[in-house]
Amino acid sequence: MTLTKKPVTGMKDILPREMQIRDYVIGQIKETYAKFGFTSIETPCVEHIENLSSKQGGENEKLIFKILKRGEKLRLAEAKTEADVVDGGLRYDLTLPLSRYYANHAAELPSPFKALQMGNVWRADRPQRGRFRQFMQCDIDILGESGNLAEIELILATTTLLGRLNFRNFTIRINDRRILKAMAAFSGFPEESYDTVFIILDKMDKIGLDGVAAELEAEGFAKESIEKYLELFRIITPDAAGVAAAREKLEGFLDPAYADGLITIMNSVDAVKTADFKIAFDPTLVRGMSYYTGPIFEIAMDEFGGSVGGGGRYDEMIGKFTGQAVPAVGFSIGFERIVMLLLENGFQVPGAARKKAYLIEKKCSDEKIRETIRKAMDERAQGMTVNLLVMKKNKKFQKDQLQAEGYDLVEEVFARD
Repeated sequence: MTLTKKPVTGMKDILPREMQIRDYVIGQIKETYAKFGFTSIETPCVEHIENLSSKQGGENEKLIFKILKRGEKLRLAEAKTEADVVDGGLRYDLTLPLSRYYANHAAELPSPFKALQMGNVWRADRPQRGRFRQFMQCDIDILGESGNLAEIELILATTTLLGRLNFRNFTIRINDRRILKAMAAFSGFPEESYDTVFIILDKMDKIGLDGVAAELEAEGFAKESIEKYLELFRIITPDAAGVAAAREKLEGFLDPAYADGLITIMNSVDAVKTADFKIAFDPTLVRGMSYYTGPIFEIAMDEFGGSVGGGGRYDEMIGKFTGQAVPAVGFSIGFERIVMLLLENGFQVPGAARKKAYLIEKKCSDEKIRETIRKAMDERAQGMTVNLLVMKKNKKFQKDQLQAEGYDLVEEVFARD
């Protein structure tokens, strides 16, 4: 039987050119976030199935790669339910594992705790551009800080990183789950229907106001509520003034402190930012995870046509492990999408060592080869990247390949030199 050479659907092999950029981006992530006080941690890729299925991961809970019990515990012939054969799963994000990690180690960690976590996650999703079933996530989280300083620091750290990677003119879209709920309550939607309303609202950028109205009507909601709801989106502007307008309009439904907090975040970030971006209030921003409890945000880039990162406050998740409330907020960049955009834009890793190749003729003596190796070792000690290769018959093709790999110096070594 012939073995399959292609990777499993939704997975991918990574070629050297991309790997060089990935390594560079990882280095920039660690260096940038360390300057903001974030500490690297690591969690297992496998989590307890009951944690992954705790109704906090939204649609991702339908996409879990589940793991069968092992050894004597796996009794397929006796199994009647999934729980009889499954006890674990591959993590679908890094937030839930972080919450379990913090609950398990809180006594050993500082408060507030600023965590940086990078690692692969798995979702049995439909693969498409920039989306895979196995992909790297990069999260920064602040646990134990309830004030707006946490959101400000997360946004500044993330945008500083993107600026260092030469991204410009992107937008941080920001909203608050409590504003979302207040708008729905103001419009007269029953509380038990909020999730349905928000799922439809989340399609606004694709189907527009009229499309949202049609889908809400198809769900059987009152026309008066739909019109009242959509009118809010017509009058609210995408800036701090829009938040203030929402605060006034939603009086009696929204605690003014929530709107004031969002205004503080937006104005503070805008006043001290170092990267080239704008921060915009977006009352249509939903974020799919049900664990979000306060401010939520996403990174929008026109050249990608969608989100390349996001996050928000999730003050209730850790308490589900410990029984005690712990304020928490996090921001995740879409690592794979960032790398994809850098590749598509022809990004070159800055400050990379100069690369030289020696093409050694097959007839060269041992002494000639040793002499070339000594030269290569000296040049490596001086910081150069040096590759030693046996000269092929088609030297032109060999040189073209080396140049494509970034070897701008190619020296031929002949037996008779």
